[in-house]
Order: sequence, then C-alpha cells, then structure tokens
Amino acid sequence: MSTTFQIDTSTSRANPTPAPMKRLTVPKIRARKTDGETGEPLVMLTAYTARQAQLLDSHCDLLLVGDSLGQVIYGLPSTVPVTLDMMANHAAAVVRGSYHAVVVVDMPFGSYEASKEQAFESAARLMKESGAAAVKLEGGEQMAETVAFLTQRGIPVMGHVGLTPQAVNVLGGYAARGRSDAEADKIVGDAEALDRAGAFAIVIEGVVEPIAIAATEAVSCPTIGIGASARCDGQVLVAEDMLGMFERVPRFVKKYEDLAGIIEKTAAKYAEEVRARRFPGEDQTYQPKA
Repeated sequence: MSTTFQIDTSTSRANPTPAPMKRLTVPKIRARKTDGETGEPLVMLTAYTARQAQLLDSHCDLLLVGDSLGQVIYGLPSTVPVTLDMMANHAAAVVRGSYHAVVVVDMPFGSYEASKEQAFESAARLMKESGAAAVKLEGGEQMAETVAFLTQRGIPVMGHVGLTPQAVNVLGGYAARGRSDAEADKIVGDAEALDRAGAFAIVIEGVVEPIAIAATEAVSCPTIGIGASARCDGQVLVAEDMLGMFERVPRFVKKYEDLAGIIEKTAAKYAEEVRARRFPGEDQTYQPKA
C-alpha cells in the first residue's frame, strides 16, 4: 500500500488515506525509451507542496521537486541560495501528496560539486528524509563520474544539460545554449557522458532545437525537454508558469490558464464582501441551537 492525502473539509487538514500502490518506478521510466524510440512522451511538472502534488499526480509520470522553488516559493533571485533543508522538506511534502508519479528531487547548488562522496552524502540525506525515488543534478561530462558513483550505490540520477540555472553566474544569464558549433558539440557530448554513466533520464533545457534533437538521438535514456524540442522523449515545465501565476515567464512556457487572474479576482470579491459585512453570512457562522 502507498499513502496519498486528501483534504478533510471539517478541519482543513491533510489526513492520510490508503491508496493502491500504483506508483511508477525509475526502471519503468527508463524503459519507456527502447531502441532509441519513446512511444508515449513522458510528462513531468514541478511540485513543491502536498496539495499541489495531489492535483498533478495522476496526470504526470514524474513530479520534480525543483530548486526553482527558491524563486517560485521563496522569492529568491536565483536557485543558488536554495538549501538541502528546503529541498528535503518540500520533497517530503510532495511524496506524501502523491502515489502515482516518480518523485525526483533537485540537489541544490553546493551540495554535490565538491566530490562524489559529498554528492552521495547529500543525495542519501534527501532520499532518506523525503522518500523521493531519485535525485537530479546539473552538469555534463564533468559530473559523469559522480553520476556513476551514485548510481552504483543505489541512487537513481536524472541529469541536466544545456542551460543549467545553478551556473547562471558563469553562463552570464539565461540565454539559449548551443548556438555555436563548440557549444553544440559540448551539449551533445555532455548528454552522452551522462548516459554512459548511468543516468536514467536527462533534462535538456534552453537549447536550440536541432541540438536538443541531436542529443535525444545520441543517448539511450529518455530526454526531457524544457525550452528544447517536442521531439525530446518528454517535457517538463514549472507548474506555476504553466498555470499563469507569473506575468513574466521564459519564452518556452505556454500558459494554459490565468490562475493569477482568478486568484486576484477572487481575493477582490472576498475583500469587498468583508468590507460590506456580507461575509461571513449565516452559512459560515455558528448559531445558537433552538
């Protein structure tokens, strides 16, 4: 049995409810790509809370607890200040709120780059404290040895190449990568190195489309695009971007809803009713029993 959570409307608290074990596994995700082909593309979205996980879980193959929570949840200027504590706490909430998708948690900046031993210690902590099934780390060929080290010790790893947000200070911004021949060759080479090292999937972010396609065709594991190509083996977006929670989003985001507008409109209606003393009404108050 697995555990998912539903809202108890009498208390507004999440309470555990047994659900049949339907959670996908890392090997099943890896097996979606066979002989270089993926029949049904993988669906991945970010999730940072239990309730968000509940709503997204049945529609996704993977839920990514991304270090993008630094900007989305905490209002930080980049992902660089995100800590292991933040990632572990939010990942645990997402695991509690889901029962179907594979939960992958980002390893934050500074938690894995120093050595493969540091990476193992950080990844083991994240998986122990959260129950997540896998970790994700940024970097290509230079991280291949670390990926192999983790994989050989029972920690599934998702790679991340192309535009790597944790390296924004080195890259000088968030511009698309792969426009020069040298950079394009490096991106494909990075993906191949991670594939050989045992990564079960690789995120390709912010890469010009022909290079994303070339990288996808060059590796045996699934690729998951974000600002890459529909010909990647799957896609991921930050859920809040896709839902229209922010006015400014990257070029590659498609807004499927204007959730920010709905929230603002609803808050305005609530404020109007409070100020006019129309809320709370009889239905929202406790009256003396007759």
